[in-house]
Amino acid sequence: MIASKYIDYLLIVTYLFFCYLMLRITWQYIPYQTDVAFLRIKQDYIGIAHWRYAFFIHVYTSMFTLLAGFTQFSNTLVRNYPRAHRFIGYVYICTIVLVAAPSGLVMGLYANGGLSSQIAFVLLAVLWLVSTLKAWQTAVNKQFKQHRQWMIRSFALTLSALTLRAWKFSIMNMADWPPMDVYRFVAWWGWVFNVAVAEWYLYVSDRRRLKKVTQPQSGSD
Repeated sequence: MIASKYIDYLLIVTYLFFCYLMLRITWQYIPYQTDVAFLRIKQDYIGIAHWRYAFFIHVYTSMFTLLAGFTQFSNTLVRNYPRAHRFIGYVYICTIVLVAAPSGLVMGLYANGGLSSQIAFVLLAVLWLVSTLKAWQTAVNKQFKQHRQWMIRSFALTLSALTLRAWKFSIMNMADWPPMDVYRFVAWWGWVFNVAVAEWYLYVSDRRRLKKVTQPQSGSD
């Protein structure tokens, strides 16, 4: 039990560290600037108004989804502060459905790396939107088991903001790939890996739950 708590604390600290790195990336665009960081290689698109709006909306809302989504898996918050849990959950869902996913979809249509990357990011945005809407629908219908499952899927896609960059950094430091090949690879692997892990976790959890239900009681005939 003690070891498990330490692992939980380690995961939280690690997650917050990556969020801090994400905040540093976001901070480069505050105040509003169009010639810094990633935008230096997207100057051909700055003049396209809907792409520019989509980019800044997506960048400015990323931290809200990462932090709000993370709190939704706190048992302490769910049990002791249900109103706060619901409020933060609505913030998470509304941010994704109304601004983050639609803006990500627009950006995906103009992604670097050609058609492969564009399909990857468009599909990511669509799945993010659908899974988040399903999380909201199941919560409204009080289908709490399904709600948790869809929240796990939604948050796995939210985490692609971090995992995509982590994979990109790792590959560029361990392999001698052309930068655009790395980008095409992480455009897919940055979120497909997360979905695979989430589905594996849900499968194992269901198997364990089913085993407990069907396992004979101790001392029974």
